[in-house]
Amino acid sequence: MPEDKHVTTRSQVKIPKMIYGTAWKKERTTEYVQQALSAGFRGIDTACQPKHYQEELVGKAIQISAIPRSEIFIQTKFTPLPGQDPNRLPYDAKAPLETQVEQSIGASLKNLGTEYLDSLVLHSPLHSLETTLVAWRKMESFVREGQIKQLGISNCYDKRLFESLYDHVDIKPAVLQNRFYSESGYDRALRKFCQDQQIVYQSFWTLTANPHILNSRTVQKISSELDYTPAQIFFRSLIQQGIVPLTGTTNPLHMEQALACLSFTLSSEQVNDVFSLTGGSVK
Repeated sequence: MPEDKHVTTRSQVKIPKMIYGTAWKKERTTEYVQQALSAGFRGIDTACQPKHYQEELVGKAIQISAIPRSEIFIQTKFTPLPGQDPNRLPYDAKAPLETQVEQSIGASLKNLGTEYLDSLVLHSPLHSLETTLVAWRKMESFVREGQIKQLGISNCYDKRLFESLYDHVDIKPAVLQNRFYSESGYDRALRKFCQDQQIVYQSFWTLTANPHILNSRTVQKISSELDYTPAQIFFRSLIQQGIVPLTGTTNPLHMEQALACLSFTLSSEQVNDVFSLTGGSVK
């Protein structure tokens, strides 16, 4: 991989510029994560949410890979009760929220076969800022104990809520992971806040939500000129804007093509042309 494959947050955790997402892989999770690691991915995103993720199978793939733990960025999530399958809970539904967080983190460490997590993401805000802060402060305690290196939040599209969270916590969010789609205005205001505060913005649903961009005349033209796929052009434009895309492809060729986005550069004009399709860059 090229030398610029990492970005650094204020927590000094190195986050790969392309992350492999493990949602919805079911019983083939180990197989696909093994393929991703063999292809060169060193960032893995999962969640302690049996409804959509098989976290223990992610851990199995990591152990089989024999890649040193220090070379793999492992990010998982605490998923609040509304996002869980009530029949497959990783924690006690009747326990206090702090205990649920503690039990979830314990399950993740066991599932993933690791003594620490590089990144723990709150899978979504809870029903109020106050309740969200209860979960966050429990997460902070694990950072202080050295079992978690950094914290983040996902599925948070309310800029005021995100800013309030940022203002009220001791350990600031290092990551915001959201869908990258037109319904949210591509999070332009949130991305600007993240940029200003040195928070890494991670995008998911990046290709699925944007066929109009991939099929646009602009992206098709750049794709033809540079001999890279439209998906590669879009991914690369995001990377050059400081966004870390997630990809959950199960196709080995597409895995290789995604990682190849780290080996070429678009011109500033090309990046601006692509981002004009999302309403423009934030820079």
